[in-house]
Amino acid sequence: MAERKTRKITHDAAEAALRAQGLGYPEATEDFPWGHRTLKVRGKAFCFMSREDGQLGVTTKLPSSGLAALDLPFTEPTGYGLGRSGWVTARFAADEQPPLDILALWLEESYRAVAPKRLAKLLDEHEPAAAAAPPKPPRKKGK
Repeated sequence: MAERKTRKITHDAAEAALRAQGLGYPEATEDFPWGHRTLKVRGKAFCFMSREDGQLGVTTKLPSSGLAALDLPFTEPTGYGLGRSGWVTARFAADEQPPLDILALWLEESYRAVAPKRLAKLLDEHEPAAAAAPPKPPRKKGK
């Protein structure tokens, strides 16, 4: 059986893919409180992304999969008491490859948890296959 080649996903590519996915959701916007990228819907955050000391951090609200997510070695309950409300933070060192497929699913779950029900339902009506396939990271120019 032939081994499948996997393309290394950089932190830049993962952040760009998650940003594009999140901003594609109904009424999603971007803000930069405290210098961190924050994706919001109607003024309520559904994802925080940070880049500090070579690390990528992604924080999402996971009311359904949060307990399972916390079993992964790169996750922890979000600080400032948010972990008690289902928020989970994933951190990846500079040499670690983020699992984009998992992060994409978490991003959608977080949006659905925070968005008004009417907006969350639009995901099913307009893009039923969106949850099945995570976004592809952007290609570098010249490749």
